[in-house]
Amino acid sequence: MADGLLSDESPLEFFKAQVEGAMQRQHLKTSVWTSYYIVQMLAGYVARRDHVAPGLDDEPLGVRLVRALHAEGAAQREELRNVGDASLFLVGFFADSVHRGLTDIDYYISLGGSAYGRLAQSEDDAFADVFGEMSNKFVPLTDVLAEVSERAALNGNRDVLRIYERWLRTRSRRDGEWLAEQGIVPNGSATHRLQ
Repeated sequence: MADGLLSDESPLEFFKAQVEGAMQRQHLKTSVWTSYYIVQMLAGYVARRDHVAPGLDDEPLGVRLVRALHAEGAAQREELRNVGDASLFLVGFFADSVHRGLTDIDYYISLGGSAYGRLAQSEDDAFADVFGEMSNKFVPLTDVLAEVSERAALNGNRDVLRIYERWLRTRSRRDGEWLAEQGIVPNGSATHRLQ
């Protein structure tokens, strides 16, 4: 599945095919611009020479979100975008690692959705509609990134218990369908938090 990374296609071509394929398989419809934004974000992360995605440094994303909310203009938009992108990337590509950390996965879902939601309110941002859609479809978009990650062989661990625990937190349709394929019927009446 990671053969595309070893071929002559560019990261943009690779991620475009992967994102569009994952959206089609998951029956997730987004605007062309939202798909474009996600592909550009992923390709941008790959292209960074320092291999640290914006927003994935040592400073907590919650602190960065608060600082962004107190900033103005272009600085605010840039920081909100970095928080949203980093949250989407973390939950999509590294949900199992996030789950084992001190911060819960729904923390990042809330941060990312809030950052994108705030960006959607900006009248002078050409991508306001894109950010609104990303805020509203944050969890399904993390499912798309999770599939891209798995197909790129960056996250091969499909431990049933971890997937079930993640489903309990996010109610992800994709995780629910995967569990059902494994013969496990997710219980919708289960509590949101594991006790």
